[in-house]
Amino acid sequence: MIDLSHISQRFSLPDGKTMDAVKDVSIHIDKGEIFGIIGRSGAGKSTLVRTINFLTAPTEGRVVVDGQCLNELSASELRQTRTKIGMIFQQFNLLSSRTVYDNIALPLELHHVDRKLIEKKVNHLIELVGLTEHKNKYPRQLSGGQKQRVGIARALANDPIVLLSDEATSALDPETTRSTLELLQRINRDLGVTIVLITHEMEVVKQICDRVVVMDRGQIVESGTVLEVFRHPKHPTTRAMLADVVVHDMPERIYRSVRERISQAAQRGHYARLLHLTFVGSEVTQPVLSAMTRQFGIDFNILQGQVEELKGTSFGMLTILAESSDEASYQAALEFLAKNKVDYEEVML
Repeated sequence: MIDLSHISQRFSLPDGKTMDAVKDVSIHIDKGEIFGIIGRSGAGKSTLVRTINFLTAPTEGRVVVDGQCLNELSASELRQTRTKIGMIFQQFNLLSSRTVYDNIALPLELHHVDRKLIEKKVNHLIELVGLTEHKNKYPRQLSGGQKQRVGIARALANDPIVLLSDEATSALDPETTRSTLELLQRINRDLGVTIVLITHEMEVVKQICDRVVVMDRGQIVESGTVLEVFRHPKHPTTRAMLADVVVHDMPERIYRSVRERISQAAQRGHYARLLHLTFVGSEVTQPVLSAMTRQFGIDFNILQGQVEELKGTSFGMLTILAESSDEASYQAALEFLAKNKVDYEEVML
């Protein structure tokens, strides 16, 4: 559906030097997918997304959308292709002198669509985004969430096959963010629109995305399904960005206490290790640890734990100190965990 091949974006600086905002990035996005591009401010994600509709032509690389290579299009062909790539913005970009109805109608008016068709389409979009009672209001009379819904409806006016969302929820409160993401999910599901979502918030990725790439300093440092990235974050940037959503690390004082207890266990002739466990779906509700304790004589202390929802899938994490009378029983317990689809990782101390 969307193929970005070896995209680089280079800008000239006032001192004559150049800066690479995006460096050799390649991404494939499937049709009908909600795809997240996440990174801190300055990571290059917004620059990258602007190459998808050629608002900024890349310095190097190819952009293919729905089988068309945008690099090869004339100016008039590019304008026509852009009508199928809608975009919603952080700051809404509404015209203050036009009503909700008129803001949504603007793209259609610019393409000289018949007035009756405009009326039919705009009224449908107003109903779709839940603004029927506000159609004749002006932007100054709307809340932030309502303004963003106008922006979404306007982006859908030309029946796009792709919707680009550049930090569309970062100016909204948590409740409004949640309802806006639910609307985008409904649009994706009911209209089949492919959504590319730019954000710096893992909470947003967690709620809506199918797959995600993490950007840092213009490059992709990690990619995968949302579940893979949350379950096994590899890059320091990813782990840092997950910190507000998923707790992977503990305070150093806890680690010191664990090291001491492992040493004490060894003095008793026992075998103890710190384990990080992850559970997915129905595994979250299964009594795997209690069964492990009964079957293999493992004692464990829960040091940290949480359960999250990743786009409707339960995802649980536990950090435990497991102790056994011998190493063989401990290894058998690990095999039992794996057999029951519980991922484990020995935390090195």
